[in-house]
Amino acid sequence: MPRPISAGLLLSYRCTAECRYCMYACSPKWSGWISEDLLEVTLSKLAGKIVPSPFGPNRVSLNYGLHFTGGEPFLNFPLLLKAVELARELGIPSTFVETNCYWCTGDEVTREKLLLLKEKGLAGILISVNPFYLEYVPFERTERGIRLAREVFGPNLMVYQAEYYALFRQLGIRGRLSYEEYLRLPAGRNLRVEMFLMGRAAYKLGDFYPKYPAAYFLEQPCIPPPLRDWHNHFDNYGNFLPGYCGGLSLGDVHQLEELVEEGLELEERPVLKFLAEQDFRGLLHFAREFGYRELREGYISKCHLCVDIRRFLASRLDLRELRPREFYSFLE
Repeated sequence: MPRPISAGLLLSYRCTAECRYCMYACSPKWSGWISEDLLEVTLSKLAGKIVPSPFGPNRVSLNYGLHFTGGEPFLNFPLLLKAVELARELGIPSTFVETNCYWCTGDEVTREKLLLLKEKGLAGILISVNPFYLEYVPFERTERGIRLAREVFGPNLMVYQAEYYALFRQLGIRGRLSYEEYLRLPAGRNLRVEMFLMGRAAYKLGDFYPKYPAAYFLEQPCIPPPLRDWHNHFDNYGNFLPGYCGGLSLGDVHQLEELVEEGLELEERPVLKFLAEQDFRGLLHFAREFGYRELREGYISKCHLCVDIRRFLASRLDLRELRPREFYSFLE
């Protein structure tokens, strides 16, 4: 089991958007936020493990430190402030928050919230920019958020992905833009940026990618590997999520020390057992025994094959590693 050296804490899966690419199937349909008790437990468990940015504990880097995320963490600003304050008290380095800037409706309110977060101990901020958020968040708000975050946090502002931000400014985009409208822009179609074809993207973006039979992916390794020490996630239900694998729990954060030091009992978690010992051949065979049939049209990625198998199993079996169960309900 990986000892998490960098992590993200999902305060909730609730979001203002229902992006087609979301790896955690976030949307306004979710309810529930992390309790203050679980917040304190999770941060206390991570204190002493999180490695700071190579530039120092007061700087931020994408795969270092601890980030507060969701969902959209600014939907519960008092809780976000509490999380930031508690992380500072516990000495967790290189903290930052991820946001889609839906809340940046004016300069005054935007600056006020950013300054308050910095005062509470937040080191930096990551602002998400892509054509999927552009369907929900007017680009003027994104521009305002970036401009004022640069003013407040200086070099501790990260824009992900900066290529989209530059393109949208170059095109003079105002307001919102549907993904279909974006694809009609020649510059948009030719832009090549990082894209993870997992989670909701496997279903909502399937028409834009070639598909292959399950056998095509059986010998391919997971990229990036789910079991790793960097950029793991913990959610508001206490699940330890490996890497970017939404809906797959390695265990409860309350047992984090035992998980890291003693490992995981795989006999009680068949999906994890098959992934660990037989990769996808074992998992596919296991799912077939319960009636799973491969998609006739095929899959756009190995992650698509994995999440489709897990979604089927979650509908038939109550497996403790397939958590949270709501994830599988909100993929489409």
